[in-house]
Amino acid sequence: MNELLDKLAREFHPPFHNSVLIFATILVIILFAPIILRKIKIPGIIVLIISGIIIGPQGFNLIERNEAVVLFSTIGLLYIMFLAGLDLELHEFAQNRNKSILFGFFTFIIPLLFGFPVCHFLLGYGFMTSLLTASMFATHTLIAYPIVSKMDVSRNEAVAITVGGTILTDTAVLMILAAITGMQQNGAGLELWVRLGISFGLFFLFMFFVVPPVARWFFRKLENEKYSHYIFVLATVFLSAFLAEIASLEPIIGAFAAGLVLNKLIPKTSPLMNRVEFAGNALFIPFFLISVGMIIDLRAIGNGPWALVVAGVLSVVAIASKWLAAWLTAWLLKYSAHQRRLIFGLSSSHAVATLAVITVGYRMGIIDEHILNGTIILILITCTLASLVTEQAARKIAIQEEHEYVPLSSEMEEKLLVPIANPDTMTRLVDLALSFSTKKEQVPVFALAVVRDNNQAEQKLVQARRILEKLIVHAADTDQKIEVLATIDQNTANGIRRVSKELLASDILIGTSPHTPLSDAIFGKLMEHVINSTTQSVLIYNPVMPLTDHHNIRVICPRYAARDFGFRHSMNRIIKLCSATGANCHFYCDTDLVPEVTQLFKQSKTTKTPLMSVFDSVDELQTIFSSFAASDLVVLFYPRKGSVSYSNSFAKIADSLDHTFSGRAYLIIVPHIKEEKRYEDYVHIPKN
Repeated sequence: MNELLDKLAREFHPPFHNSVLIFATILVIILFAPIILRKIKIPGIIVLIISGIIIGPQGFNLIERNEAVVLFSTIGLLYIMFLAGLDLELHEFAQNRNKSILFGFFTFIIPLLFGFPVCHFLLGYGFMTSLLTASMFATHTLIAYPIVSKMDVSRNEAVAITVGGTILTDTAVLMILAAITGMQQNGAGLELWVRLGISFGLFFLFMFFVVPPVARWFFRKLENEKYSHYIFVLATVFLSAFLAEIASLEPIIGAFAAGLVLNKLIPKTSPLMNRVEFAGNALFIPFFLISVGMIIDLRAIGNGPWALVVAGVLSVVAIASKWLAAWLTAWLLKYSAHQRRLIFGLSSSHAVATLAVITVGYRMGIIDEHILNGTIILILITCTLASLVTEQAARKIAIQEEHEYVPLSSEMEEKLLVPIANPDTMTRLVDLALSFSTKKEQVPVFALAVVRDNNQAEQKLVQARRILEKLIVHAADTDQKIEVLATIDQNTANGIRRVSKELLASDILIGTSPHTPLSDAIFGKLMEHVINSTTQSVLIYNPVMPLTDHHNIRVICPRYAARDFGFRHSMNRIIKLCSATGANCHFYCDTDLVPEVTQLFKQSKTTKTPLMSVFDSVDELQTIFSSFAASDLVVLFYPRKGSVSYSNSFAKIADSLDHTFSGRAYLIIVPHIKEEKRYEDYVHIPKN
C-alpha cells in the first residue's frame, strides 16, 4: 500500500513527467473546463487559455512546455490557419479582394504609424526596437475564428475580408522580421532581397501549380480510401508549413496556402471536411489555446512600475490601432455595427505571430525584458477582449442572418428519395443527395432498394438491406443521417412510385449507368414510367466522376422555365449544389430568365454569383455543348409534357445530343408539377 502511495506521489509531483498523465490532464481540461465555466458565460477560448495559465510553468507548474506540448501547439496553430483557408469562400474572396487589401492596408499601416512614434519618442527606444515593436502591433492571430465557424457566420463578407487582411498584414510583418534578422546577421544588401524574392516565388509556384493537380489525382485514384484522404490532407498542411519556413516565411502562411489550394477539392458537406473539422476542433485547436495560456506570466505585472507602464502603453496602442483600422474599413465599406465589431474582434487578438516577432527580437537583443513582459500581458488582454467581442458580434449576425434567410422551396416539405440499383455508384448518388442539405436546412434522405416479387424476393431483400446499411455509415461521416428502406413490388417503377407517395417525398433522385445515352436516361422505360406516374421533382444523375472533380456546373434552361410550377424548387437544388461543391455556376437560357435566376441567387444568401449566357434557339445548343470541358457537370432542366416551358424542339435535343453526352457527367432535372385532384382522391360524404 505504501509503495502504491509513493508511486502516486511521484507521478503526481509537479511537473508531471508521465506522458500519458500529461495527455490525460489536457484532455480532461478540454472536456470539462468549458462545461463548468459556461454557466458564468465565459467564452470557451478564454477558459482554455486561463486553464493553460493555471497548469503551466507560470501557474502551478503541473505541465512543462516541453517538446510534446510545443508540437501539439504548433499543430493547433497550423490547423486554425488551414481551416481559415479551407472555409474561405474563394469566389467571394476573389470578389472582395480589393476590400481585403483595404483592410489589410489599414490593419498594417495604422498600428505601425501609431506604434513607432510611441515606442521611439514616448518610451525612448531605438529605431530597430521601435520598428520591430510597432510591427508587432500590426500582427494578429485568428484565435477567435473557431467562434465564427461554430456559429456558422464564417461566410459573412466581414469574416472573408478579415481573413484576407490577416494574411496580408502577417505576411508583411513577417517579411519585416525576416529583413531585420537578415540585416542583423548578414547586413542589408541586394543579395538578401534577391534571395527572399526567389524563395517566396518558388514557394507560391509549388503551392498553386503543383499541389492542386497532385491532390486531384490522389482523390480520384483513391476515391474509396476515405481515411487516406485525411492523412493526405494532414501531410499537405505540414509539408506546406515546412516549405514556407524554408522560404523564410512563417509556417502559418504555408498552412493557410494549403487551405486555399485544397478549398475547392474538399466539399463543405463531404466526410473529409467533417473529419478535418472534427479533429481540429476537438483536439488540436484546444491544445493550442491551452499552450498559449502556458506562455503567459502574470507575475510580470509585479516587475516594477516601468513594466506596468510599458504593458499599459503597448495594450492601449495595440487595441486602439486595431479598433481604428476596423472602424475605417467598416465606414468606407458601409458595414453594419455588428460587422465592424466582428472585424475588430477577429483582428484584435495578439498571440502567435506577436510572440514570434517579440521572441526573435528578444533573442537577438533588439527587444528588452520590459517589452517582452508587456507583450505577454498584451496577449492575455487582447485574447480575452477578442473572444468576448467576437462571440457577441457573431451571435448578433447569426440571428440577423437567420431572420433574413428565406428558403426557396418553402412551399413544400423537403424529403429526398434515392432509389439504389448499382452498389458501385451508390455513394456518389448519396453524396449528391447530401449536398442539398445545409446547416440551416437538413433535408431528410431515404435510400430505397426495390426487389422484384418472385421466389427469391425474401433473400434478395436481406441482401439489399445489408448493402444499403453501408450508406448509413457513409452519411454519418458527414454528420448527416440517411434512412434505408427495402421493399418488394412487381417492378422497380411501381415500387418507387408507391414509396414516394407513402413518404410524401419532394424529390426522387435516380442514378444511371456511367455510359447510359441521354435519350435512354430520359425516355427509358423505367425513367419514363417514374416521370409519368409521379408529380414530384425527378433528378436523373449520371455519376461518372466524384462531385469534387467538377469545376463548372453548366445549367441549360428552356424558354419560359421560370413560369413552371416547380422552377423555384429546382433552382434551390442548383444553388445548394453550387455552394456545396464550390464550382462555378454558368446558366444558358433566354433573356427573360436572367433576372429571375439572379434574384433567386440573391434571395438564397449564397456567396455564389451565376454567370449568364443567352441563347435564342435550341439549334445553338450543339455548339454550346461542344465548348464544355470533360470535367463540367451539365444540368439540364427538362420540363414535363404539358408544362409552360415544354416545346417539341427542346424535347428532341436528347436524341441529337446522345453522342455529345457519351461518358459525360450530367444531371437532368424534371421539375415537379401541381398535383391534380382526381375524383377518387376526395372523401365521399353521404347525404342525410
